[in-house]
Amino acid sequence: MSALPLDGVRIFDLTRILAGPTATQLLGDLGADVIKIERPGQGDDTRKWGPPYVKGPDGEDTTESAYYLCANRSKRSITIDLASADGIALAKRLLAECDVLVENFKVGSLAKLGLGYDQLKEEFPGLVYCSVTGFGQTGPYAERAGYDFLAQGMGGIMSVTGTPGVEPVKVGVGIADVMTGMYAATNILAALRHRDRTGEGQHIDVCLLDTQVAWLVNEGTNYLVSGEVPKPMGNEHPNIVPYKVFPTADGHVILACGNDRQFQGWCDVAGAHELKNNPDYATNPLRLKNRVALYAAMPDYMMTKTTDEWVAALEAAKVPCGPVNTIDRAFADPQVQARGMRIDLPHPLAGEGTVPLIANPVKLSGTPVRYRYAPPTLGQHTDEVLAEILGLSAEEIAAERDKGAV
Repeated sequence: MSALPLDGVRIFDLTRILAGPTATQLLGDLGADVIKIERPGQGDDTRKWGPPYVKGPDGEDTTESAYYLCANRSKRSITIDLASADGIALAKRLLAECDVLVENFKVGSLAKLGLGYDQLKEEFPGLVYCSVTGFGQTGPYAERAGYDFLAQGMGGIMSVTGTPGVEPVKVGVGIADVMTGMYAATNILAALRHRDRTGEGQHIDVCLLDTQVAWLVNEGTNYLVSGEVPKPMGNEHPNIVPYKVFPTADGHVILACGNDRQFQGWCDVAGAHELKNNPDYATNPLRLKNRVALYAAMPDYMMTKTTDEWVAALEAAKVPCGPVNTIDRAFADPQVQARGMRIDLPHPLAGEGTVPLIANPVKLSGTPVRYRYAPPTLGQHTDEVLAEILGLSAEEIAAERDKGAV
């Protein structure tokens, strides 16, 4: 098998919950040796964020929650007590063998333990140190704890999500966390590239609020250019018409006409000749201007076919459309299955022998991702890592355990 692109990169992973673990999971899939450092007896908070939990051989709940599983494959778990001097000493020995440290502690917390960037950069000048926080290392909110829900609210996305006239609605998954993890992973790679050229490490400061503001994308830029504050539009698009969910004879379908030809194609399939020939709807700017009247006229046509009939007919006419799938139907979709978006990895506690996970979505032709580890149990690899990386004997590992370092 070909080498993975990040073979030889080792990551000291002090993250938990979702944003940081998302970043390190992506890097682990690409071949980095991710050493997940967990608190003895407790571990990542998300281990307790259930149900659902993985079922054991007798159908009972194990210690492994589905939430924890979602962001912790491709890692090895060891337990180190960072509250003890011996644990800190052991951590620094491991850091000497690592390229990257990723952490999501509150600002200043690791400095109290002697593990802040300013304290480590002289001893480890090539270390790439990535801090993932709620509000960043600077600014009036820097010391606040950060949560995805807060970032979505403060960063503006909830003001444009949901149906007009109802309470603000967050995105259904922790998308600010996930996107922060993706930004973190990208910039860790950039910092490693710089380190490889110059020998210099650096500090990466990435946070939920900055990330949330960044991915306001077109709506944020619409405001900056126009000065007009965007409002929630439900499933409508601020710049494209028609672009929304429509009821069908048996459900709903998404129609997304990104240009005039596609709108005319929908008119031909629907038999809506008077709409196609109406000058008020001839171009997208005119449809934007007259969206209320157009959207009032379209449902009668959409109700004449089932969702599957619309999808088949519009697909043949090269008009973008699709069903609104529940999650079970999404995983059953033939395209999702063809792309291998569900994987099953061996797990020591699972009664069925494996746990189901969502795949990495990126396909690399020369160095495809490789899932070397299922999400580890707490401390599963402690002895293995200490022996492999530090060369400790079984007796020396036992001594570290007796001291309470691990």
